[in-house]
Order: sequence, then C-alpha cells, then structure tokens
Amino acid sequence: MRIFTYKRLREFWGGHPDAKHPLLAWYKEAENADWDTPAAVKSRYPNASVIKNNRIVFNIKGNDYRLVVHINYPYRSVYVRFLGTHAEYDRVDAEEV
Repeated sequence: MRIFTYKRLREFWGGHPDAKHPLLAWYKEAENADWDTPAAVKSRYPNASVIKNNRIVFNIKGNDYRLVVHINYPYRSVYVRFLGTHAEYDRVDAEEV
C-alpha cells in the first residue's frame, strides 16, 4: 500500500512520544500490505472499525489513540485523515474527516 501523509504521523508522535513505535509498526505493516477490500484489513486488524466512505478506524497503542484512514482499494492507497486521542476523536465525524 502507498501511504500518504506520513508527516502527520511524525508530527503526532512529536507531541505524543509514546505513540511513535506503535505508529511506525502500523506504518511498516500497512506499507507492506495488499488490502483490496475492507475484509482484508479486518482479517489482519480484527479490532479495526470499518465505517462509511472507505474509512477505517485503527486503535493505536493499546487503544490509547485513534487513527482514521481513507483507503482507495483499487489504487492501493492509504490517506491518513485523522490521528488523535479518544477525546479528540469523539469531537470529529470520522466519516467526513
């Protein structure tokens, strides 16, 4: 998969250093993945939430943080749309970010 907005991940762990290693692990795994459907994502990440508009919500660092991505399955592209704490996640519409 091709992942866009790596900078957003880096900026986030700058303020949340405990998220660095879990985000890097997710990034490397996603980069090597070949997700062609939401089911392919769920088979690797059963706790991920599939929501509307080709969005997936991942729990990061034992569910301390939420990562929302948009996946363009035909092009194997992942776009980071949101990354934050649970409180921040509760204030956004994950289907629209």
